[in-house]
Amino acid sequence: MTRLFLAALIAIQLAPAARAEGTSRVAERDEFVQLIQGRALTRLGINLNVTPDGAITGRAFGTPVKGAWRWQSGLFCRDLFFGDEDLGPNCQVVERRGDTLRFIADEGRGDYADLRLK
Repeated sequence: MTRLFLAALIAIQLAPAARAEGTSRVAERDEFVQLIQGRALTRLGINLNVTPDGAITGRAFGTPVKGAWRWQSGLFCRDLFFGDEDLGPNCQVVERRGDTLRFIADEGRGDYADLRLK
């Protein structure tokens, strides 16, 4: 039950992925770094810092979140912990619409989460 709940919050379990109108794919690491550098990724109850050097830190609904990321073959690949719970690795397509980044799980075939750049 906890793992499913965590997946719903952190591991991109909101709705089937669909390309939103006005979005563009972020396919290069340099573009991604430029977007996230010095900014937080947020949504209700979630505040994450994804740093250019590959770290992920923050909080989700009062619980610490930490992990690491790398850019691989045009995908954002992350390993993530929600508290002590290992959410494991996942490579995700990243799309941008204004100040919102959409992370689509399972190499773009899974569910997605929209996080605002603040």
